[in-house]
Amino acid sequence: MARNIDRRAALADAGLRVLATEGARGLTHRAVDAAAGVPRGTASNYFGTRDELIGALVARIGERLTPDTITHAQLASRTPDRALFAAYVRDIAERLTAAPEVTLALFELRLEAARRPAVAAALGDWLRQGFAADVAFTTAAGLPATAADIALFHYAVDGLMLDRLTTPLDPDTPTSAVIDRLVDRLLS
Repeated sequence: MARNIDRRAALADAGLRVLATEGARGLTHRAVDAAAGVPRGTASNYFGTRDELIGALVARIGERLTPDTITHAQLASRTPDRALFAAYVRDIAERLTAAPEVTLALFELRLEAARRPAVAAALGDWLRQGFAADVAFTTAAGLPATAADIALFHYAVDGLMLDRLTTPLDPDTPTSAVIDRLVDRLLS
């Protein structure tokens, strides 16, 4: 069987949907095959073990959540201030809510990482690389935030996304308004 990039991505996307709807316990090669609409055994041909499947899902989350280079270039060209930092955080929130199944799958993997060291290793590396990239971007853009500030925003955005994608505490307040308040309070 030819192992093409498109088929691998489609299987990983199906795996993300399974994670988002069924949780980590529901993530099996058979479930991925069914979600992708491919013959039984296809996922296991691409990802021989559960750890390989999870590694592919982590990589696919990274691909799906990667910032748009044009958007980041536009942000980087603006004057560094709180409004720019808020725009940057809004971009993150928009990417996380644009594909809720990807974000829910990420949350499922984070929970699974608490129980399985192999998942923690795969996911932890990806999370730390993303954090380092965020710190580098904000530093290069001259934004008024330290690495500790960026960590606080990650904690806040993770909680905000968990809230918005599950059972919102305050569904009437727009996400962008919450982000503006976060930026004002954390960068005061």
